[in-house]
Amino acid sequence: MCQPLCDDSLHLTCLCCAHPTPLRCEQKIDVTMKFGGSSIANSERVDHVTQLIKDQIQAGYRPRAVICSAMGKTTNSLLAAGDFALEGKVNIDAIRTLHQQCIREFDLPEHVSDEINALLDECQDLLKGVSLLQELSPKSLDQLVSFGERCSVRIVAARLNQIGVPAQSVDAWDVGIMTDSNFGDSRLLPTTEESIASAFSSRIDPNVVAVVTGFIGHDPKGRITTLGRGGSDLTATAIGAALDLDEVQVWKDVDGILTADPRLVNNAIPVSDVSYEEAAELAYFGAQVLHPIAMQPAMKKCIPVRVKNSYNPSSEGTIIAKREGASDRLVTAITCKRNVQLLDIHSTQMLGAYGFLATVFNDLEKHRLSVDVLASSEVSVSLTLDKKQNEDDVLAAVENLKPYADATLQKDRAILTLIADVERTSEVLATVFRVFNSQDIKVEMMSQGASKVNISFVLRNEQIDDAILNLHYCFFEDRCVVPMFPGESSQENDAEAPLIATLPK
Repeated sequence: MCQPLCDDSLHLTCLCCAHPTPLRCEQKIDVTMKFGGSSIANSERVDHVTQLIKDQIQAGYRPRAVICSAMGKTTNSLLAAGDFALEGKVNIDAIRTLHQQCIREFDLPEHVSDEINALLDECQDLLKGVSLLQELSPKSLDQLVSFGERCSVRIVAARLNQIGVPAQSVDAWDVGIMTDSNFGDSRLLPTTEESIASAFSSRIDPNVVAVVTGFIGHDPKGRITTLGRGGSDLTATAIGAALDLDEVQVWKDVDGILTADPRLVNNAIPVSDVSYEEAAELAYFGAQVLHPIAMQPAMKKCIPVRVKNSYNPSSEGTIIAKREGASDRLVTAITCKRNVQLLDIHSTQMLGAYGFLATVFNDLEKHRLSVDVLASSEVSVSLTLDKKQNEDDVLAAVENLKPYADATLQKDRAILTLIADVERTSEVLATVFRVFNSQDIKVEMMSQGASKVNISFVLRNEQIDDAILNLHYCFFEDRCVVPMFPGESSQENDAEAPLIATLPK
């Protein structure tokens, strides 16, 4: 029998039903809730978020864990403090003021104030050591930035208790977040799922909200590590998967995943749902979505992830889940990656496709260069390199190619990516190239992703904004600069393919 949902806003398809069944029930929906730094930037935002958590509980959700980032720009401030310490200057006054202001405004208990002040004193002592030694190792840097999350969870938990929500602050390693020793970008150990389940089973009351530090963990030697980009999201999905929860909620400062960057496209609209694969491609090509690594625990357990807006809690947000069949949308979203480099390589020797490509990629691997987008033929290959890659490594790789290929490196390029139904590629491209032709936008390379959900174009940086705006007009705003063929507009068919999700037992 299909289990009903406790929230009318959750329109997923039950595993045993053929249609959405948003019904009321008394059963709790077990979730993790993750809040980023902007959501808890100051005392006012902390108060808002804690009340939001209370409201979610009253709406039928049971947050087994609330994962918090550092408050506001605290992580950046800690990194800057590390740089200043290397110059002999130790000062965390601004960081101390931010947290002490929350303590005063909420009139938090003395033991909470003592804990936070002890952490800040420890942070200052660490910086004094950095100043004396004139060295800030990756291990010490991970320890330094951890103080932001460790302070924020204590404030959020204390405020939840004040408003009547039983809560306890927990450092991530105390609930089983174990990593390797790759400081700055560590990975969860294979045993983490088991250790999380064991820790929650033995240490955490299901009716008490565990407020957990995001982004950080312990290596096997008990040293603090950080999980890199998307680390707090990964903490949330790892806990959600280990406990086999009903949903992971990621609260951000926008109404879910949007059709384009709202800073550029004023009329960008929320997307009601995307598949795991679509979300991963969006994140990889520049959208502010969950990092692909953070998606993996949820994908493995088929747990839906909902992206919501902490500034606008009434918005339904975007659900990320497994999709059965293709989407009925022609284009789901448009994103871009700016300031990439385009490398065109043409073989000058009689190498077959296998020998040529093998030689090219061996050279790229030797210089630790990763490729974003690629298009190849038997004797030529074009590929893009991310702007973050070391310029000396890029130039050295180009130099090494010269004995067997002509290589041309072009900077100031951008990748425009459409998350689209690639089974209808001809329809998508018919509009794209007519739009580009009408606006004199030059495509220097095109590639269709192996994931079968994206089509990417390499353009000049200066043309990327016009390209995104004009394509958004066509696919989402019904004011295309060229005539649309019947059936091309994504707005003409609002039907959604069913999403498969794990629902309350």
